[in-house]
Amino acid sequence: MAHTWILKRNCSLTPRQSAGAYALLCAGSFGIALVFLLQGIWVVLAFSIVEMAAVGWALLHYARHALDVERIALTDGSLVVERIDAGRSSQFQLDPVRTRIEPPLPRRRKLILLESPGTRVEIGSYVSEPIRQQVAQELARAMRSHPARFL
Repeated sequence: MAHTWILKRNCSLTPRQSAGAYALLCAGSFGIALVFLLQGIWVVLAFSIVEMAAVGWALLHYARHALDVERIALTDGSLVVERIDAGRSSQFQLDPVRTRIEPPLPRRRKLILLESPGTRVEIGSYVSEPIRQQVAQELARAMRSHPARFL
């Protein structure tokens, strides 16, 4: 018996597509700046450079986090939470019998809290509140029917 939940960001562009979009934006902005530069108006090029630097920084930040994901796997022997955030991976292994689940609470705690002796993990930061509520309910239901609870 294994249950898996994958919580990831809802991103429209992959990192490769972000690079392509940035290249198109640069081509358009610098093309227009070149036309003005040929007429002797150099200040448009300066604004274009500043603008594309800001857009580049924003797209770089977006691309670094586009593939962020949380995977929760409940197997016969363990509850494993794997988180990938900006390319950094972390993994937590919890005892499914001794783990307590606290669902998100309106106006107090926005994330799902998994608490086991010695380990405390918050999950659900990449999805909306209704999905967090649904995952918390499904996870609690799956853990209540976990076979190790009946031993």
